[in-house]
Amino acid sequence: MNEQKPLLSVLSGNKTPVPPLWLMRQAGRYLPEYRELRSKAKSFLDFCYSPAAAAEVTLQPIRRFGFDAAILFSDILVVPDALGQKVSFETGEGPKLEPIELPEQLSRLQQSIDLARLDPVFETIDRVKGALPRETAFIGFCGAPWTVASYMIAGRGTPDQAPARLFAYRHPEAFERLIGLLADASAAYLLRQIEAGVEAVQIFDSWAGVLPPAEFRKWVFAPLRRMVLTIKKERPQTPIIAFVRGAGTHLVELIDGLGADAYGLETAEDPVWAARLGAGRTALQGNLDPLALLAGGEALDRGVDDILAAFSDCAHIFNLGHGILPQTPIENVERLVARVRSSENRFS
Repeated sequence: MNEQKPLLSVLSGNKTPVPPLWLMRQAGRYLPEYRELRSKAKSFLDFCYSPAAAAEVTLQPIRRFGFDAAILFSDILVVPDALGQKVSFETGEGPKLEPIELPEQLSRLQQSIDLARLDPVFETIDRVKGALPRETAFIGFCGAPWTVASYMIAGRGTPDQAPARLFAYRHPEAFERLIGLLADASAAYLLRQIEAGVEAVQIFDSWAGVLPPAEFRKWVFAPLRRMVLTIKKERPQTPIIAFVRGAGTHLVELIDGLGADAYGLETAEDPVWAARLGAGRTALQGNLDPLALLAGGEALDRGVDDILAAFSDCAHIFNLGHGILPQTPIENVERLVARVRSSENRFS
């Protein structure tokens, strides 16, 4: 199977002549077909919980661009929703949750995830897996405990995650309970995705970069390690990609000790340094600046070529350093795909 699916081959540690390619948020607002379908849903959460719609938008970028992987269309906040926290999405304002401001408010949450609440997600997976081209891998995902907790505490997205950081400093035992609950719930959720049919999973820790080193190890590394161990115990052959945005030099300890199969790199991480660090040890994913893709033209070409050159001796998955921007022109994505796919002679 790995020989037929380039992404799974790279996740097994193999270098390929042309790196497999997919983009974070590849199913999204930059696609007119996505916007048309989204306009028919009452709310974003309803959209995520509609298997027919979610399956369709998962498949849209595969049909249009022929990416080497589809990623499940859903949202990281379905986990708090399945733990009993009130979650909604306000148009133009992003997610709204009932905030957790005091330790005693943790009692509102269930002590284990209600996977039945997420049955629509698993139905989406079932619909997608039978519709993908034979060579296209299928990635499931969830948010990491720290990132999800930051929304649960604040009740919304915040620029510096200060509410969650303050809660962790003031109430470390309560915060540790929340992080442990999220680690176990998220691992159970990913295992159920794997059972439903995804072939690899990615864990998104989008806000890891705001933490000091000691807090990073406590609230990012430790719960991610707990999740990886749980998943690998049950599904040792399923690859795990850890995208720890803002990891910086913590990438060293992640590669040394986390146990994931690949590490996603954010835009600001030096690909030459990362390639030296990971060569022969792990697969690496990334890390084109989404703004270079938005700009297009020579800036895009240079960005693509610099990354391809840096990772030419590595097991590498081409991706962005964060999600694709909604205003990105379709023709720029087409240019990116063509340039990566024609890279074999330039960088072999």
